[in-house]
Amino acid sequence: MTAKAKAPKLDEIGYWSEIKLDIIRDYAKAYSTILSKQERFRLHHVYIDAFAGAGIHVSKTRGAMIPGSPQIAVATDPPFREYHFIDLDGTKVGNLRQLFQGRSNVHVYEGDCNRIMLEQVFPQVLYKDYRRGLCLLDPYGLHLDWGVIRTAGQMKSLDVFLNFPIMDMNMNVLWKNPDGVDGSDVARMSSFWGDDSWRSIAYRPEATLFGPVDEKNDNETIAEAFRERLKRVAGFAHVPPPIPMRNTIGSTVYYLYFASQKPVAQNIVTHIFNKYRPRW
Repeated sequence: MTAKAKAPKLDEIGYWSEIKLDIIRDYAKAYSTILSKQERFRLHHVYIDAFAGAGIHVSKTRGAMIPGSPQIAVATDPPFREYHFIDLDGTKVGNLRQLFQGRSNVHVYEGDCNRIMLEQVFPQVLYKDYRRGLCLLDPYGLHLDWGVIRTAGQMKSLDVFLNFPIMDMNMNVLWKNPDGVDGSDVARMSSFWGDDSWRSIAYRPEATLFGPVDEKNDNETIAEAFRERLKRVAGFAHVPPPIPMRNTIGSTVYYLYFASQKPVAQNIVTHIFNKYRPRW
């Protein structure tokens, strides 16, 4: 007799994350509908979630259990051809496997998504093989390596939603006086950004009576610089302005970016972003 899997501790999410899930639901349906209707080339389209969690969350505002992005993706109609879910937490991975047991087109991975994405998942979604994918990169904080983002852009086969964790950055790295920041947090920031060029973006010199001092730039300046980086360095052709995901007191928790190679994808996401902006 096999031991019963340990129940995971479910993530409690704020209403801003519920809006994010609604955005993903809307775009996944539009994306899968378009790809399923392709007749000239039989495109094999897949869904990828690098920080999949347990597949279910608890709403902070309502106390109710709500489906996470993996369940939303699998319920999308028309369906994707395959689903790839990754998480570092073994109990959450176990819950995902229980949720989707018997589904041969659902693949669940336990471990560091930065390695698994590059070594196991991305090679299955190559442009030359007529494969396409919708990829959700939704880290809990600065836990994503730029190499994954850059590879996704260079592959030309992926549409990507990306969580830019500005609150984690502000709390742990982008201090008014950066001299006191822990070296490990600086390393996390550089790993996410891809190099240390974020320093010249985050701070600007200001003249004072005692000489020039570094002043921190606002969130919007940093977010716009990262949007340009997604286009110029990662190679995504279309990156609309991200939607700020704000908490109950109006502070931006993170920016939700979308990046693609297709202008029609940008148009669809811009419409979806505008649909949900008034909910703030």
